[in-house]
Amino acid sequence: MTILSLLALSLEGQVISGIEVLRMKGFGPLKGKRVGLVTNPSGVDRNLRSTIDILFDAPEVNLVALFGPEHGVRGDVYAGDKVADSKDARTGLPVYSLYGSTREPTPEMLKGIDVMVYDIQDVGVRCYTFISTLGLVMRACAKAEVEVLVLDRPNPLGGNKVEGPLVQDGFYSFVSEFRIPFVYGLTVGELATLINEEGLNRGQKGDQKHLKCQLSVVPMIGWRRDMLFEQTGLPWILPSPNIPSVRSAYCYASSGICGEYGHLNTGVGYTIPFETFAAEWIDADKLKERLDSYGIPGTAFRTIHYSPISGSKKGILIHGVQTFFTDWESAPVSLIQFYVMQAVNELWPNTNPYPLKRTRMLDIVCGTDYVRVNFGKRLKAADIVQYWNKDVQDFKALSKEYYLYR
Repeated sequence: MTILSLLALSLEGQVISGIEVLRMKGFGPLKGKRVGLVTNPSGVDRNLRSTIDILFDAPEVNLVALFGPEHGVRGDVYAGDKVADSKDARTGLPVYSLYGSTREPTPEMLKGIDVMVYDIQDVGVRCYTFISTLGLVMRACAKAEVEVLVLDRPNPLGGNKVEGPLVQDGFYSFVSEFRIPFVYGLTVGELATLINEEGLNRGQKGDQKHLKCQLSVVPMIGWRRDMLFEQTGLPWILPSPNIPSVRSAYCYASSGICGEYGHLNTGVGYTIPFETFAAEWIDADKLKERLDSYGIPGTAFRTIHYSPISGSKKGILIHGVQTFFTDWESAPVSLIQFYVMQAVNELWPNTNPYPLKRTRMLDIVCGTDYVRVNFGKRLKAADIVQYWNKDVQDFKALSKEYYLYR
């Protein structure tokens, strides 16, 4: 696709991704440099060509190594499985694992690299591990004096939705690497700039551990903060196995925490991951009626009955509700799961999941133990709403300093 045709698409309201902009500019920032690339199957142009192949085949680019996050650079590793060092079958390039015993590139991995490129589709939720990989790569590159170049992509949740508390001291982890809200409303390029300026060391700012890398971002053309992914004109390529569609990305924010409680199936193991709340003992009509009575803004539910095709509920007919968003801007997306758990407890109190088996994992996903402790007292969403929203306005004010788009 020519430069003029891409610009024409932009004029028609379609978004030009960072990799396409880089190619339009003749790969200028990479010329004369040895290039490393952190990517996965979501790193493609609008014609579905992999960023790996685009850079490898470009005469102007000397691509020397690939780095695999969770699921690997070609997406051939399932969720949670370790990624091993290997060679890429098509290019013959070494592939270094960043998901396993090593999550931050070692000095040996970075030897001979002048610039590290990052191109992965984000989902806009803090506990999704690819942004943690980005931050750890930036930290390692800061130590090794290697440049970092982020090829920007849309935040599928848009650039206005910010929800959830900042991570608190004692709860930083690979699923809560930075002091940002649960839903943070930034593109990956904007987020990279923010964490570079505000501190890469798990939210700590201003101390001797605050390392800044030499960071550049290739911005998109045509993206606006009010855009959801369907409005971009870009193809959705699943960044991980359980995010096969844009709806999965939206609902990941609304049910991922509930999945850590373990008493409801959220569609993982079925064809609509993260879109449902279901169990064999639920009366779907009663649950929908109770949720409808709450009047949750911008949100609707339909009854659903299905048998998961994998996981602990494989082959068992379960019942519940499927989530839909009727007004994204007004919907309290990440709080929906707490309203669902409240309704379930009101209707079937003997299914209360407390005491929990996986308290540490729940706490680090939430970035605090406040949610577990205080929601657990009565299973009422009202008991955590104020806390959940307490950091939103301050973070919005901070993050505006790093906006690349309006």
